[in-house]
Amino acid sequence: MNASGLIFSPGLPWPVIGVLAALALVALMVAIWRGLSGWALRAVAALAVLTALAGPSLQQEERDPLADILLAIVDDSASQTLSDRSDQNAAALAAFEGQVAARPGLELTTRRLSEFADPTTPDGTYMMQAITAAMADLPRDRVAGVVAITDGVVHDTELAPTLPAPFQALLTGRATDWDLRLSVTDAPAFAILGEETEIRLRVDALGAPQATDGIVVLSVSRDGDPPEPVFARIGSEIVLPLTLTHAGRNLIHVTLPVAGGELTDRNNATVIEVNGVRDRLRVLLVSGTPHPGTRTWRNLLKSDGAVDLVHFTILRPPEKQDGVPVNELSLIAFPTQELFVEKIDEFDLIVFDRYRLRGILPGGYLDSVRSYVERGGAVLIAAGPALAGAESIARSGLAGMLPAFPTGRLVEDAFRPAISDAGRRHPISRDLEDFAPEGGWGPWLRRVELEPTGGHTILNGPDDAALLTVDRVGEGRVALLGSDHAWLWARGYEGGGPQLELLRRLAHWLMREPELEEEALIATATETGLRVERRSMNDSAPDATVTFPDGTAADVALSERAPGVFEGEVVAPDQGLYRVEQDDLTTVVVRGLAALREFEQPIADAAPLAPMGDATNGTVTRIEDGLPGLRPVRMGQLAHGRGWIGYTPRNAYVTQAIRVIPLAPAWLMLAIAALSLIGAWLLEGRGGARRTDA
Repeated sequence: MNASGLIFSPGLPWPVIGVLAALALVALMVAIWRGLSGWALRAVAALAVLTALAGPSLQQEERDPLADILLAIVDDSASQTLSDRSDQNAAALAAFEGQVAARPGLELTTRRLSEFADPTTPDGTYMMQAITAAMADLPRDRVAGVVAITDGVVHDTELAPTLPAPFQALLTGRATDWDLRLSVTDAPAFAILGEETEIRLRVDALGAPQATDGIVVLSVSRDGDPPEPVFARIGSEIVLPLTLTHAGRNLIHVTLPVAGGELTDRNNATVIEVNGVRDRLRVLLVSGTPHPGTRTWRNLLKSDGAVDLVHFTILRPPEKQDGVPVNELSLIAFPTQELFVEKIDEFDLIVFDRYRLRGILPGGYLDSVRSYVERGGAVLIAAGPALAGAESIARSGLAGMLPAFPTGRLVEDAFRPAISDAGRRHPISRDLEDFAPEGGWGPWLRRVELEPTGGHTILNGPDDAALLTVDRVGEGRVALLGSDHAWLWARGYEGGGPQLELLRRLAHWLMREPELEEEALIATATETGLRVERRSMNDSAPDATVTFPDGTAADVALSERAPGVFEGEVVAPDQGLYRVEQDDLTTVVVRGLAALREFEQPIADAAPLAPMGDATNGTVTRIEDGLPGLRPVRMGQLAHGRGWIGYTPRNAYVTQAIRVIPLAPAWLMLAIAALSLIGAWLLEGRGGARRTDA
């Protein structure tokens, strides 16, 4: 293909040439006005000079035409796997490849959304970002059209780029598609234990209307417990009351049964995570007698602003007779009936610090404490010398629930506490050695010899003697510390030790904090799948079973990472809800989103892309109505019609060679100008001589 054109290479700036042309015109008009016979030759001379200054040339180009580009963006997001949309994608793309191949000068560039996926971008279909990125790799002056093969559910329409050619969208899906969707309209991030809160849900019918009575039955499971049925009406909000029973993470799994003919079940389940917090931790501390460790217990419990501490120290035991009238004493009478009968269930933890039987608490009240533990309460006994004597609390109604029994021997020799084999597996003491000062823990100076009767001994004294033993009793928990010298660590005696960390963990385990459970199954989402962690007091752990969002299951082998901690990983690329089971423990975890954003609106929709098509003279058409033909149209014309869509040829080319031929060589123009001026002079000179002779 060749092309020619006139170009100019002025010797002076165009404004200067314009001024010279104006002066020449004025001089020519004066010559005409004076009647000079050579005015025409003067005009030829001026024109020749101005032409030489303009430098006109004939430019001839040898051009090779470039093919127009039709960009096809194929939506391969998760929603395109529904129904037969994958087949529709493939059929539409194959049809366009055939039509483009039959048109010389047109080539097809195919890109898929997955090529532009950004791991940091939230779940969704980001079609506009993909088009912008694909256009950046193409020469803009060759793009004759953009065709998107998609279901139309796009989540970044506000980022639509400005296109130089028509935008056409081919819509997958069927007009008869319908679906039920379960969504959470309101859910609290946290809730106070024991107080009722609400979760609001909604079930909507999407797409083509279906015959339904409008009532569905939801299954609600809490922390992997057996599901409970909840009736809900389609199109109405459901209020689900919720009362948390344990602190930490609470997972509420709600499932909507799949109806026959429904497009997908990927939006029929949701997981709501609610963090359980205690309003106030109420602790009852009963000190049998004042001693240096009392301040340690008080500082520990008062350092937490969420703890309400009720502390009684028995300063005036019944055997103390000093003759002072009771009405003249400023001491508070011990409210035994109120604390140990009427309001005992209001306490989260009861601590007996060096308590001894002196008739202040009758046996019936201590039996009430035992019932309180069996109902879910917690008791910590920090033993003093009295535990080994006749006034030992172990000789009361609490004896049957203690994890160890005193032998009656009090040992007052210095010793260093040590973590037992069971203690290396228990969350209370597993990594407690990391808090040891340089040189190791400091010594304690006194202990009561204990004989374990159950539970787990997590701290030992000399010769592996039991020092700290914990156990579960009924629904509650109990711990027995066989020494009252833990306060020596707090004072830094001979280096001290992690007294605060030990007692804090012990108290939180007694109050059932989830992160300190010794038997627990935990699943965590990772970049490539799931990490399964099993905390156990056993020496080994069986395989865990992971159920994927699509219903398939796989076994995960667990290996011991640390004493009492077993871990395993499974590759799980899909986002959604995973269920992990091992023995009698069950947990659920969400990788990404329980219901992908792709499935919030799984019905194909032309509305999101229609404005972009209208702005470029394109359109949105359904594939199920028939694949359209392809036609070229001129720029600015409507690029769609019945059974066809259009593209605009761009006529782009690349120049192979350029030849420039000067049309007014300077020497020629100057010669013409000189001859014209000489002719004008001679002509006007002869006319002047004739006038003189006359």
